[in-house]
Amino acid sequence: MRVLLIANFEPDAQKSMRLYADWVKKTAESRGHDVTVIRPPAFFARLSRRTNIRKNLGYIDKFVLFPPMLMKAAKKFDLVHVLDHSNSMYLRLITTEHKLITCHDLLAVRSARGEFPQAHTGWSGRLLQRWILSGLRTAQYAVCVSEKTARDLKQLTGQNCPEMKVIHHTLNCDYRPGANLGATSMQMTGLKVGQRYLVHVGGNSWYKNRLGALRIFAHFVQLPENADYKLVMVGPNWTEEMKRFVQDKDLAGSVVEALGVGSKELMELYCNASALIFPSYEEGFGWPVLEAQACGCPVITTGKPPMTEVAGEAAIFIDLNEPDRASDAISAAIQNGEALRIAGFRNLERFNEAKVAAQYMELYEAIAATCGSSSPSPLTEFH
Repeated sequence: MRVLLIANFEPDAQKSMRLYADWVKKTAESRGHDVTVIRPPAFFARLSRRTNIRKNLGYIDKFVLFPPMLMKAAKKFDLVHVLDHSNSMYLRLITTEHKLITCHDLLAVRSARGEFPQAHTGWSGRLLQRWILSGLRTAQYAVCVSEKTARDLKQLTGQNCPEMKVIHHTLNCDYRPGANLGATSMQMTGLKVGQRYLVHVGGNSWYKNRLGALRIFAHFVQLPENADYKLVMVGPNWTEEMKRFVQDKDLAGSVVEALGVGSKELMELYCNASALIFPSYEEGFGWPVLEAQACGCPVITTGKPPMTEVAGEAAIFIDLNEPDRASDAISAAIQNGEALRIAGFRNLERFNEAKVAAQYMELYEAIAATCGSSSPSPLTEFH
């Protein structure tokens, strides 16, 4: 089968989406399919180094230069897979019935509709998200990475909801237990051998709740038995609000701003942490939960989907409205660390790469075999 994968615009620097595209390509090729990856050309976006100007020029690359290229290319393939829901507007350009889209989360669409008071979306962002939602309503088939994302998609698209199949992610890096902190990791974080610490992984998007992680940690280190702990925050530079909180709570010596952490160093941080604290308000999937479990790191996360869906019975779940009780939960997780590690390894079996790969390839073949016929939809059973 000739498969065309539509990947994300490279200057947007979405690492997780690049890894996902690489994984899907590798998986399809391993099953004997002829796979081509296409993405909008980075032509105009390269003309400026200023972020705002580069972003606007990128829209020309995405929505002016790329559409005719895509329409011409798509005619040559047996199946077209749009790898990210944010590119749903391209579905209208693909004339073949043999097409599907992966929906990772609907948080930006829901934010633009005013569902989250913590989030603000400007007028241009609202227009873009309406366009994305409109494109999703034209989809015939969709892969959703969690049951939570599938429910959101069904609610937002209503009667125009595509046929959906939930296929969880698998790990996109070779995370495993037993790695010691290397020299680079210690240099980046200032950690010493034997230092006790918690780790948080996430960007500054509102739903990652980095400030919430700080609030919970502030309660945690007030307990005498935890006074020597540090919190390593892997991600971008702190926001001004986070900086003020650290200063006001006198946490400067206890919280580490870990910038530019690579996959190797992140694995080492997971392997040697007492626990991952992951108090997100919302997620589409929640990669760090699986990554931590793969490294034998106990997980403390929010007690709501999809965190509960991904973590299974291998995490301690907290209420974000009670940071003091959440700090007690961390202490319990540390004391129960071995049991959580074992449960985490067992939970990972649900996300086995071979199993996930088989689900994707079965879906590809089912769509290619039934589109344009009077046969029942291959995805009906997955609603």
